[in-house]
Amino acid sequence: MSDLRIALYQPDIPGNTGTILRLAACLGLAVDVIEPAGFDLSDRNLKRAGMDYIASVALTRHVNWERFEAWRAPTGRRLVLASTKAAEPYTRFEFRPDDILLFGRESAGVPDHVHDRAEGRILIPMAEGQRSLNVAISAAMIAGEAIRQVQLL
Repeated sequence: MSDLRIALYQPDIPGNTGTILRLAACLGLAVDVIEPAGFDLSDRNLKRAGMDYIASVALTRHVNWERFEAWRAPTGRRLVLASTKAAEPYTRFEFRPDDILLFGRESAGVPDHVHDRAEGRILIPMAEGQRSLNVAISAAMIAGEAIRQVQLL
């Protein structure tokens, strides 16, 4: 398992979270879920989307943002936020092997105080008039680029 991690800020949709857990299991990435989630983490939709891969994921649950930051800050890990408000395309960003790739809620992204804590803010460029991709697709694209850059696989 690499040191690269995916963090989900208060995820809303169990199927997306399950898909990201499956992605992480297949790529050898750890996942942090920053609660509260919009669903019970034992939800059957989460399990269906994650299939039997969920058992293979190094999953850490953080009761809230403050607890996540209390865990992260002393480690010196850089927080890289995927945001539609960012200016830097993810393909131009220089990833590090111990980055934490943070993805916001499907319904609302992250609040300003979380956005402000990120040391890196990246976006996936969109065709004119389009707002955002599904969070699981975004996680796959960005994690794939980070892995490619730091040659983790």
